[in-house]
Amino acid sequence: MILPIVAYGDPVLRKVGTDIDKNYPKLKELIANMWETMYGASGVGLAAPQIGLPIRIFLVDATPFADDDELSEVERKKIEGFKKVFINAHLEEEIGAEWTFNEGCLSIPDVREDVKRKDTITLSYMDENFKSKTETYDGLLARIIQHEYDHIEGILFTDKLSGLKKRLLKGRLTNISKGKINVDYRMRFPKVKKAR
Repeated sequence: MILPIVAYGDPVLRKVGTDIDKNYPKLKELIANMWETMYGASGVGLAAPQIGLPIRIFLVDATPFADDDELSEVERKKIEGFKKVFINAHLEEEIGAEWTFNEGCLSIPDVREDVKRKDTITLSYMDENFKSKTETYDGLLARIIQHEYDHIEGILFTDKLSGLKKRLLKGRLTNISKGKINVDYRMRFPKVKKAR
């Protein structure tokens, strides 16, 4: 089932997600719904806060980036067919030179900006079968994972922009939070409190 994606301005996007256990209600169904929602919105990643759940789950399918002509053959091989579920992820290490890449987010439609991130990360997490893993990623894969990981930490890519960029985007972000945006996927906008 395709779920609505939570829009910028909703408090759930600012919550640090909590770990879950393997008895989390309807976990397999939740993961299946998250995949369907992500693909329905043409995303390469989706985190639970983006569907309104403040828990530590995100998933990534980097395959669409494999068509990028600018990628090296080595990078393309790493990305092609990379599809994973990350549960209870915790960042162990972030190292390497910072590099800039243009990022966007399903919760912040029609906003894309250059973001600097470190090149290499080590992450501990559970897979969808609750098998414990610790893995290191670099390059574009690290970038995609860092973006989704930030969501379960209550961080958005716009937080990493300069003060000037944030001021320039303020009006667009306000419009997104008010639902003044056209997207081709379902969204849930923050409830606006009415003045008394």
